[in-house]
Amino acid sequence: MTASSVHHARSLLFVPATKPERFAKALDSGADCIIIDLEDAVAEGSKDGARAQLAQHLPQLTAAQLARTVVRINAVGMPWHAADLALLRDWVTQGVAVMLPKSEDPAALRTVAQTLGEGAQIVVLVESLAGLDAVDALAREPQVARVAFGHLDFQLDLGMRASVEEPELAFARNALVAASRRASLPAPIDGVTTDTGSAERLAADARRARAFGFGGKLCIHPAQVAGANAALGYSEAEQAWALRVLEEAVKRGGEVFSLDGRMVDLPVIRAAEAVRATLPG
Repeated sequence: MTASSVHHARSLLFVPATKPERFAKALDSGADCIIIDLEDAVAEGSKDGARAQLAQHLPQLTAAQLARTVVRINAVGMPWHAADLALLRDWVTQGVAVMLPKSEDPAALRTVAQTLGEGAQIVVLVESLAGLDAVDALAREPQVARVAFGHLDFQLDLGMRASVEEPELAFARNALVAASRRASLPAPIDGVTTDTGSAERLAADARRARAFGFGGKLCIHPAQVAGANAALGYSEAEQAWALRVLEEAVKRGGEVFSLDGRMVDLPVIRAAEAVRATLPG
């Protein structure tokens, strides 16, 4: 089975399944992953056509591109859900991951995983209070690769009207980060920034996501990718530091040591290992 890149993706760029001509451009945008959307970006009358277009164009992607591809299917209980799963059964073995919107029920998630087949990697999208209440159980399902926050639908579900900096959503963000940690999953994925014309707003939202402990961000425009990558990734200096720490730790055989005037103990080594885990190869 081909490995998926979704586990450590910083930027995940949405592209409508009805626009297959944009797939290659999205993959070339610098995004770590793309999310081909069969759900919100597709009108009800176009669902079957969008799925047919996706089936036609997935074979045109290389193995490396497939490993960077996530497909957001229609939610459990929707008329198009079963057909979406049927299409993707043949592609999850090629590295394509699946995003399940409106994730709320661990039993329903288990059924989705069984239908897709062993080894399918699923991103659960929490978009409601019910999803937040169940997030620990959802995150612990063995085929879940990552948790994502659909913060716009979440606000609608609770009747919220968050301010620009969204302090009102801190409780939910904290819960998703904690659930991911308890389940030993990679850091979760934060929601979109709707203001596609403001690099400053995107950068601020991405910095907030990292401050909360998120490791990725959903993007809706290619212009948002670089800002998400910069805020949620590690600089070349941070990467070099981490590799130096790990090299020296091997030499020291587990002893506490000093590097560049900074004490290096086990927590620091674990932080360096987390940086190394995001590096290619």
